[in-house]
Amino acid sequence: MDANDNEKEMITKEEALRQIRLSLRRTSLMYHYFSKVILEDLGEERGTALIRKAIHEYGFHIGRDARRKVDEKGLAPVAENFESDLPMLAWNREAVIVQGEKRVRIHHCPLGEEWLQLGSGQTARLYCFVDQAKTQAFNPDYEYIHIKNILDGDPYCEMVIRSLKKD
Repeated sequence: MDANDNEKEMITKEEALRQIRLSLRRTSLMYHYFSKVILEDLGEERGTALIRKAIHEYGFHIGRDARRKVDEKGLAPVAENFESDLPMLAWNREAVIVQGEKRVRIHHCPLGEEWLQLGSGQTARLYCFVDQAKTQAFNPDYEYIHIKNILDGDPYCEMVIRSLKKD
């Protein structure tokens, strides 16, 4: 079989989802164990600060990349133009309107599910600050708020992006 034959190979949606979830499980395990070792070696205060710093840098990278893509397209850096950076197959999400505000609800987060099984909910919760960093790097005129989070014991995650500018 040559390289061209591999390019033509098709897999089912079910198999694609299985492959994505395998990758996400590995990612969540890596984060869990990196965090665990950092906290063990540096202690709660210094370890937590280091994890938050790393997550902030990671999120800033994603946000800067999203901003670059929007700028290249000549679009305004508004929330509606931020391309989703989560695989649609892996996260069970929906757009909802709550009190007249557009929000996103995630009913299944493969990362959070794994972290809850590992019992690392509070440490794993630090990972979610990636959203604030992404938004800040994309456009500092917006803030990203987690209204609900499964890692905090909520039945789903609910997020909103709000403008910091007063009209």
